[in-house]
Amino acid sequence: MKFRKFLPILIVILSAAIYGSSGNAQHTKHSRYTLSYNRFGPVKIGMTVQAASKALGVPLIREEGYDDNCHYVRPKFGFKGISFMVTRDLISRVDIEDRSYRTVQGAKIGDTESRIKQLYAGRVRVIPHKYVDLAHYLIVEFDDGRFMIVFETDGKRVTTYRIGTNPEAGFVEGCS
Repeated sequence: MKFRKFLPILIVILSAAIYGSSGNAQHTKHSRYTLSYNRFGPVKIGMTVQAASKALGVPLIREEGYDDNCHYVRPKFGFKGISFMVTRDLISRVDIEDRSYRTVQGAKIGDTESRIKQLYAGRVRVIPHKYVDLAHYLIVEFDDGRFMIVFETDGKRVTTYRIGTNPEAGFVEGCS
């Protein structure tokens, strides 16, 4: 009799565990996508939002507060800590805020500045952060400067990074 009383609670707990773990599995699957200077997994810089959404297999939802010249879209589900800048109706930049994503060279949030310099030996340009004392932007250019990866640091470790076209990947404040 006591079991019947607790059965609904047990069902809720088991459902949450099952659905919660499948969501985590979905994120884990997507976090295996790597970033190069011009793509995130199946999404290439220069794709339309519709093509990028199809490539990822999830709808990309426009964020509020931006105009048509430059705005951001985010996956509706399945991806955490990633957004895509859209300029001239094309994906121009990918912003990473989750440490589970890596570049093809293995760089990720949490890496030291020295590790980034080692992974991209001889290619890293270091400039002071615009707003944070002792912090830096570590910039790596590709394809004669047409594309770049910009790692933001706190002066010691990578806190976020972005890939994309030049100048968009270099914009310090996103679209603004």
